[in-house]
Amino acid sequence: MIEIEIQNETHQSHERIKMAVMPRIGEGLRLQEPDGFWASYDILDLWYQKADYGDIWVPYLHVRMTPAEGEVTPQQDFQPELRTMNGGILPFAIS
Repeated sequence: MIEIEIQNETHQSHERIKMAVMPRIGEGLRLQEPDGFWASYDILDLWYQKADYGDIWVPYLHVRMTPAEGEVTPQQDFQPELRTMNGGILPFAIS
């Protein structure tokens, strides 16, 4: 088992859990909320720090709650669709 430190951006909390495998950046993770319910979190960052004891490196995860489907977060920039003269949507355009 790997002991992982988790820094939760959503609740500004810090906890330690044990896992069988190390999750990767971009993967999801289920954590228990302070109210007892389970929620999905996105892994934003992963790094290792030397532990206070011995020559051991402890993994740290930085997580944030996964936004609900259709929910717009403040970090997402709204970009309107660009259309051609005949009304078709351009697949990619730099404005």
